[in-house]
Parts: sequence; C-alpha cells; structure tokens
Amino acid sequence: MADQGLVKETACAVVEKLKAGDVTPLDLLDVLEKRIAEVDGKVNALPTLCFDRARTHAKALMQKPASERGLLAGLPVPIKDLTAVSGVLTTLGSPIFKDNIPAKSDILVERLEQKGGVIYAKSNTPEFGAGANTFNEVFGPTRNPWDTSRSAAGSSGGAAAALASGTAWLAHGSDMGGSLRNPASFCGVVGLRPSIGRVAHTPKFGVDRTLGVQGPMARNVEDLALLLDAMSGEHAADPLSLPVLPTSFLSAARSNQKPKRIAYSPDLGITPVDPEVKAVTRKAAERFAEAGAIVEEAHPDFREAHECFHVLRAFDFAISKAELLRTKRDLLKPEVIWNIEEGLKLTVEKLERAEAQRVAMTARALEFFERYDLLLAPATIVPPFPVENRYVAECDGKTFDNYVEWLGIVYAITLACCPALSLPCGFTASGLPVGLQMVAKPRAEAQLLAGAKVLEDILGVRGTTPIDPRPPR
Repeated sequence: MADQGLVKETACAVVEKLKAGDVTPLDLLDVLEKRIAEVDGKVNALPTLCFDRARTHAKALMQKPASERGLLAGLPVPIKDLTAVSGVLTTLGSPIFKDNIPAKSDILVERLEQKGGVIYAKSNTPEFGAGANTFNEVFGPTRNPWDTSRSAAGSSGGAAAALASGTAWLAHGSDMGGSLRNPASFCGVVGLRPSIGRVAHTPKFGVDRTLGVQGPMARNVEDLALLLDAMSGEHAADPLSLPVLPTSFLSAARSNQKPKRIAYSPDLGITPVDPEVKAVTRKAAERFAEAGAIVEEAHPDFREAHECFHVLRAFDFAISKAELLRTKRDLLKPEVIWNIEEGLKLTVEKLERAEAQRVAMTARALEFFERYDLLLAPATIVPPFPVENRYVAECDGKTFDNYVEWLGIVYAITLACCPALSLPCGFTASGLPVGLQMVAKPRAEAQLLAGAKVLEDILGVRGTTPIDPRPPR
C-alpha cells in the first residue's frame, strides 16, 4: 500500500525516492488517485483524470533502468486544460470543445513525457484561459483550498488549487496576463512566467505570438526550478524556442546567489492595490535586507501598459478566435465575445502604436535592470475574492473599465518580456495567502530563482501547503 504521507513531500524529495527505487511511479499514481477522491470534490482542480493512460506510461517507464527514466523519473504531472494531451479530453474550458479528444499531444507534453513526467490529469481553466477566475460552463468553478468560498484565480487556477490541496507535486500552466502568477498568489504556491521561448510549445494561429507563454508551478522554488528544467529547451517546431542553458535551473536556485540591489514598488505606478496586500508585500520585500541587499522603492515607467495590453491582447483574440465568433457565437462567454470584437475593430495604426509602446517599455525595463537585480511588487492587487464574482470590478475606490484591467500589475511585466514569479510571502488578517511578484531582466530566470530561494528561506513560509480544503470561516 502506497504511503499517503508522500502527498506532503516536495517534488525534489519524491524524485530522489523514485531514483533510489524507494517508490515507483505506480505507487505515486495510487497516492494521487486516493487523495483526489478525498479532496478534489471540494475544490474541482482536476476535472479530467486519465489514470489508465498514466499507468500504461508508468509501466513502460519502469521497464527502463532508473537512471534512464529522465529528469522527473516517473513523477506525475497534470496539464492545464488548454494544452493538448493525446487521447485525453481537452476542452479549453469551452462548451465548443466539450467532447474534444486530440490525436496528438502538444510538443510541451511530449517533452515532459520524454523527461519522465507521467500525465494523469487535466487541470481546470476558464474558457480559453480568458479571465483570472477559474470557472467555465463545462466543469464549473475551481475553489480556493484556503477558503472554498473564494476564487483560486486563473487562468491556471486548477493547477494552483491541485498543488495547494495535495493532488499534485508539480503542475503545468500558462501565462498571458498573470495566469501562472495570480493563481499561485491566491493559493499560496509558486508560479513562474518564463522568458519568451524558454519553454517550447506547439504554435497555434501564429508563429510569433509572444504574450502567452507556458511555464511551471510548484509548492516551493526548488520544485519550480526542477519542472522548468524538465520543460525548457529548443524544438524545431517552435521557432522562438531557446536552447538549454549549461547550468540547470535547480542548481541556480540552490546557488545561494544573493541580489545586491532590490527595487520594490507597491503598484508599478499604474494600478490601485488593496492596502493589506500592499503592507504584506512591502514587509516581505524589506526582509531582503537580512540577506545584505539594498531595498529601494522604484519601478520602470509602465505608463502605456493598459492601452498597449488591451490592443495586443485583443489582436491575439481576433487571430485565434474570430472563426469561433463567426460560427459558434452562442457558445462563447460574453467576455470572450467582447475581446474578439475589440480585436476585429483594430486598425493598423492602433497596432503600430501598441507595438511601439511595447518596445519602449521593454527598453526602459532593460535600462532599469542595469541598476537593480530584481523588481518586487504585489502579484495580485487584492486577496482572494468570492468565487461567484466573475472578476475584480473595483479596488481601493477605483472602478475598472473591463474584466482584465485589474491585472495591470502582472501584464505590465508580460509586455516588458521579463521572467516573473509569484512567491508566497505572507497572509492577510483573515488567513488568506498573499503572493510577492519577483521580476528579473529578460532571460535571467537563473538569477530570479536564486533570489526567490533566498527570500523564501528568510520568510519561512515554505511548507505551508499542501492543506486539506478549508470551508469558509
């Protein structure tokens, strides 16, 4: 009988057990299946399970010597329900695709399986990943394990809730406007948006779509680095993909390389922020002084972020979903219809202006990182909100114009092409998690992970997950 205590182990520790032969991939699948039966009904993180496929893959892996089973050595990993897994229901959170079973996996999934990952579930996501609250008409809402009346954020909400409730050791997600960072913040785990090209994926609708990237989520920084190592590397099918670096991200995370100069900004100069979130993140950022770092309040100039992101996101929706609007409009949620229609109204002049704004913001960010090693800010501007609210309509007295404007603090970083993660950094007075967004210059994930691990050690919040889902208090 597999030990249910394994649920609480780190991914790195479980991989070591796999490599030593202390546990098998099949043992881990048994543990997960039991844990999912116990807790997932309360959070709805993993609505689609594929344990038969997982066990077939695990048995094939076990025919190989332990040393040849890849970096993950048979560790189970769930895939976000926007990404194709061969033979497994992949709905994109949309009634249009409620019966969609792809014949071929995304190259990201193929790579994870080559590296010894075993796919056992699809994690819940909003329709097409649109919006930072995970609910859809196919599977319903994902609830926050810290308080099941609250949102797990999104769009990788299922991934974050699975990690927090102990039904995953590692999880795959994706991020356009904070979709790996927001749910990590709300659920008290770590989520990383890597640099463009760091994680290869199958291009869809356009070769050069760079707002959205694929990335890892985990319960701590070392586990996150391990999954990034398994995900990263170039692939001929993704022309933007980057080669593997000579030093692993896990060794970078463990390097104890301390940043010398840190910038903290409560709002990046562009957004209201809940006062409690501001206070928790500021206190966490200031603790970098304990590692000998200089901490100053500063941020790059992101004044065009809202206009720029609105235009480029709308354009992305138009090229990827206009055909669905023409043929399946009645099955699309209103926010998605609005986004596609905004894209179809765009002029070349508006696109020209937005692209120039993005170039300018990226250049200013690069100049900023000549002075600072890391930029810190809140990962989300509010604590976890009631799950029935479709999005955040207002914060600290400001009413937002649309369903994505409240995400400016994360999408400004997307526009500047920087890698960024959300690190658990404390709790609100009511016991809900708060995430600190940590940002480095483009392609500096190694430096980012090293700094995040240093602060994680100082803050001492590592190990607060997994938890059993908690009812509203």
